[in-house]
Parts: sequence; C-alpha cells; structure tokens
Amino acid sequence: MKDYKLIFAVITVAIVWGTTFLAIRVAVETIPAWFVAGIRQFLAAIIMLIVLLSRKEFKWIGFKNLGYQIVFATLMLIVANGMTTVAEESVSSSLASLISACSPILVFLGSLAIGLQKFSLRSLAGVLLCFSGILFIFWDGLQDLANPDYRMGMIFLFCAIAGWASGTIFTKKLNIQSGNITLNLFYQFLFAGVVQIIFAFLFSDNYNFGNWSVKSISAMIYLAVFGSVTAFFAFHYALTKISPVQVSILAYINTIIAIFLGWLIMDEKISVKFILAAALIICGVFIINYKPEMFRKQKVV
Repeated sequence: MKDYKLIFAVITVAIVWGTTFLAIRVAVETIPAWFVAGIRQFLAAIIMLIVLLSRKEFKWIGFKNLGYQIVFATLMLIVANGMTTVAEESVSSSLASLISACSPILVFLGSLAIGLQKFSLRSLAGVLLCFSGILFIFWDGLQDLANPDYRMGMIFLFCAIAGWASGTIFTKKLNIQSGNITLNLFYQFLFAGVVQIIFAFLFSDNYNFGNWSVKSISAMIYLAVFGSVTAFFAFHYALTKISPVQVSILAYINTIIAIFLGWLIMDEKISVKFILAAALIICGVFIINYKPEMFRKQKVV
C-alpha cells in the first residue's frame, strides 16, 4: 500500500511553509519579530498540550530526551525560525524564501562532512549553480547592502539556514524523533516560546501592544496553528520516513509559493535577475540532491 500519510505530510509541509514567509512579513508589520516568533511557539505549545491531555499522553520525557529536544528547538525554532522572523523586518518575504531555499546546500555539505553523503562532480556543479544564484541576488540588490538594517537582515537569514540545516542533520543522525512526536514538539515549542519571549522583552525597542493590528495578530495565529503545529508535525513525521535531503528539497515548492504570494499580495518587486537567481538556486539544489531513488517510495520501518 502507498504511504498516504507520508504523501499528505510532504504536501502539507510544502504548501504551508510556502505561505509562512508571507504570514511572517504581515505579522512583523506591527508586532516586533521576537514577539511574533515567541508567541507563535508558545501558542503552538499550548495546542500540543491540549492534544496530549486529550489523548492522555502527557508525561515527563526524562532529562536525556529533554536535552535532545532543547538542542533541536534551539537550532530549528530559536535560530532558524526566530532569525528568519527578525530578518523579515528588513527584507522581503520573497528574498527570505529564496535565501532559505539554499538550506539544502548546507544540508548536503554537512552530510558530506559526517559521511552521510558522497562528493561527486555533479554535486560540485550543483553547488556552483547555487552560489551563482546567490551572487545574482547580491548583484540585483548590492546597493541595499549599504543599509545596515538590510545587511543585518541578510546575516540573520544566513544564520537561520545554518541552524535549519544543522537541526535537520542532527535529527536524522541521532534518530531522536522516533518517539511520541507530539510530546517532543510540546517540549520544543515550550522551550523556544519562553526563550523567544524573553528575547522579545530584552531586544524589542518598542512593544506597545496597543499598536498591534488585527491583521498582524491573525497572521501570528496562523503561524502558530498551521506554520508550527500542523507543518512541524508533518515535517517530523516525514523525517522518520525519508532522508533529510529528501525532506529538504521541499524548499523548491516553498520558494515558488512564497515568491508568488509576495508578488501577488505584498506587491514585492520581482526582477529578471531575481527570477534567474531563483532558477539557478533551485536547479543547483536539485542537481546536488538528485538520485534515481529519491522519488521512489521507501520501505517504511
């Protein structure tokens, strides 16, 4: 039988995370970024707790497993998600999604370093294509780097994809997500939410709650319910069935959806160089990760 759960999980991750870049951009219009990230994760933790209590599955996971969840939450939620959210205060959702699409490059290089992947001329060609796409990004907006906010936004984005790649490899290498995914996610979201809310009070210049718009609050709730709970659950499930490289290629669809929505809804400018950069990066990532068996159904164990 086909693994319909896996297919549904992959489609959910691809579509929902493609919309999160736009939702983040809308949320940070009136809400400081660390508040968006922190409240998003804290709300997600509450939802997970309700699910666990209704199933009578809530329990203490032990200090060893808690340590794993804290490391994963730090890499994937605090660093990757949090820094992407901060970056979108100064860069467009389209650009954020395109930079995030480079994460499979780091997944590949990291997997290469620890022996999960083998180097080849094809992979070298893919890496060169990806870096060519990045050069096109900076070529199109080189003058923007003079803006310190934009420059910091780009730094945050590259830190974010490094965190995401590290978390992806860490999860599969140690196989720490093979237990109760909902329980693991609860502890991850709770830890990340508390830490990010603390960051919000420490690093936000102005957090006048009265200035938060209904549109931004709605976007933040969407991020919690769908971007965190639904998509992360699907992501963790997929990681237990297929390789981190296979999961990471969802960045193709995420990027296309995010760029289209940014142009359609936020009126973000998409230049010819930007489109060329997107094409180079997506082609490069595909070449790096392509294997004949990557689209075949794997045996579920």
